[in-house]
Amino acid sequence: MKKTHPERHGFSLVEILVAITVLAVLVLIVAQFVSHTTTITRTGNRHFDTDAEARMIFDRMAVDFNQMVKRTDVDYYLKGGTTRYPGHSAGHSKGGGQSGQTDLNDYIGFYSQVPGYSTTSPSSVSLVAYRINGLSTSMSYNQMERLGKGLPWNGISNLNVSNPNSLKPMFFLPVLIKDIWPVVTNNNADPQSNYEVIGPGVFRFEYYYLLKSGKLNDSPWDNIDATHTTINGFADVEAIAVTIAVIDRQSRALLTEQNILDLQDQMNDFQKQKGHGPVKTGVIENQWYQVITDPMTYTVTASMAKAALSAIRIYNRYFDLRTL
Repeated sequence: MKKTHPERHGFSLVEILVAITVLAVLVLIVAQFVSHTTTITRTGNRHFDTDAEARMIFDRMAVDFNQMVKRTDVDYYLKGGTTRYPGHSAGHSKGGGQSGQTDLNDYIGFYSQVPGYSTTSPSSVSLVAYRINGLSTSMSYNQMERLGKGLPWNGISNLNVSNPNSLKPMFFLPVLIKDIWPVVTNNNADPQSNYEVIGPGVFRFEYYYLLKSGKLNDSPWDNIDATHTTINGFADVEAIAVTIAVIDRQSRALLTEQNILDLQDQMNDFQKQKGHGPVKTGVIENQWYQVITDPMTYTVTASMAKAALSAIRIYNRYFDLRTL
């Protein structure tokens, strides 16, 4: 009787190669899926960072603007009409300035009933200012800074108006902010270091006005309807609109400071658009967005890192001044 043995079945070489190929394809698909998910997550986290920074800045501004001293007998350092200073809509220029400063962003300064930094007893009135630091030798170059300088009340002894480092109270007209606190009117370093970085990712800052007449303007009064041509305690202004461009720290590292300057230069100032009808909301934000997304029109961005440009976010907010 012949002894039988069970048949032994195995995989052929072709079957093994097919299995390996299928497995390789599956691994590749999973790897690509994970890579795309990681990219989306990373982008989302960066946008979360810029969202959080913009929210913090706007919340701080809301407090400062809400407590602004709106009086006709005090000065404001604002853009308006024929009053020009570095960063005014009519004075946007690339480079120039002293000590490497650039004049591509707005400045704003005013008195506000908020606590501020002071070497004396706390005061409920401060000189508040916002700017983009334009001093190339500064650690906060091309970053948003806020000045919250606590002011002592009138009656202090040894008042030295000419000394920029001396303690000063809140002054009334005709004394001007630019004459007493020149640090508000430029983007040089503050000798007393009262400026603090409030937005390390903010590199572009522009503001304009919503008038009570319903018009958007680069002056805090209506040049046609109003009978005055002074700020007049913001009597004509319903709200201040602020637009900022923000980039997260990691993405900013992909850009040079010259790239930042070029972006600032290409992002337009607010303008009244004479001859083109009334200014509409969203115009400035849309133009800034095109700068970072349209390298054909804005060729200076063609050589910039695409990952960094895609991380830039544009924000706008209106602050109701609640004027009477």
